[in-house]
Amino acid sequence: MTATGTTALLGVAAEAALAVPGVAGLQPRLAHRLAAAAAPARANTAPHRTPPEAGVRADRAPGGSGWHIEVRCVLTEGRRALDIARNVHDRVAAAVIAHLATHGVAEPVTVSVTVTGAAA
Repeated sequence: MTATGTTALLGVAAEAALAVPGVAGLQPRLAHRLAAAAAPARANTAPHRTPPEAGVRADRAPGGSGWHIEVRCVLTEGRRALDIARNVHDRVAAAVIAHLATHGVAEPVTVSVTVTGAAA
């Protein structure tokens, strides 16, 4: 996978989202949660830990020109969700665009942010 591939973009987007004040974590999509639940439990191993990238989805835009990034956030209580979601949107978009630019790629990026809950 290249530095501008899906795996790299997931990491860049997850890091940017987690750096936003008010983001408690990223919520894995259902597929990741089901896979973790179906994994056999081992008595002498650490519990399964889902990577933050599991809360981000990166897909090529229709037509293959650009990227669409979806981020699923859990927020801390006591802060305005709309403000945090906007900040996540802006930071993730900027981080992904900057990452692509450092690799000589200039493609459009769209970002959607879903707030899945609040942590105490």
